[in-house]
Amino acid sequence: MRACLGLLLVGCLRGAVPAADAPAEVDTPPPPAGRPAGREDPAEAKQGARRAALVAELRSRGVSEVVLGALGRVPRHHFVAARFADEAYDDRPLAIEGGLSISQPFVVARMTDLLQLRPGARVLEVGTGSGYQAAVLAELGAQVWSIELEPLLARTAAERLTRLGYRAVRVRQGDGYAGWPTEAPFDAIIVTAAPPEVPAPLLEQLSVGARLVLPVGDHTQELLAITRTKDHYLRQRDLPVRFVPMRGEAQKRRDGGAP
Repeated sequence: MRACLGLLLVGCLRGAVPAADAPAEVDTPPPPAGRPAGREDPAEAKQGARRAALVAELRSRGVSEVVLGALGRVPRHHFVAARFADEAYDDRPLAIEGGLSISQPFVVARMTDLLQLRPGARVLEVGTGSGYQAAVLAELGAQVWSIELEPLLARTAAERLTRLGYRAVRVRQGDGYAGWPTEAPFDAIIVTAAPPEVPAPLLEQLSVGARLVLPVGDHTQELLAITRTKDHYLRQRDLPVRFVPMRGEAQKRRDGGAP
């Protein structure tokens, strides 16, 4: 409307907000060994066919080939609630932990395309969710720093991404409104929950030439792509969208409790 060096390791639709304390750090275990050659799991093969069909559908909607390639490699059925595994490749949001949801694949693809990433890009994600968007970014060769407000989601996303071998993602539990200043600047920032206005700290953490992609608004929302130039910011309006509201500091500002 998606691994590691210290912090909960890793890599939807929701938001995060500033963490008061530094997160604990954990070592990254090695990824699990793959299945023996020539022994393909029939269930995984079936999901692979569904994934290929989704990629074909998104191709018809103008998603770039490089992003389609990443989507075609990420097993979305491992990022949704088990009861929805057979629906994982439908182009719609699905439930994840905590009564929240994972964005529909087209929205993930569109936001990823708008980032205009290059391999090796340093990307900040605000709102880890189940980790699906972070996995897509990692498949594009990005180094990902991801912030998740909900402790349960931060922990399970970190565990899931580690288990699936996504070692280029770091997950921190906290409020993403203030970004991740100690790791800035970033080549791209993506936000998966809607603040009432563009958070100034995120703009400040963009490198020159970098893009911030996020939904903005309350009852009416639109997807924005904001590029930082040497002297100012260029704002591009994209699709009307519907994300959950960003909470934490963004919610305080929405309620009039902060300037």
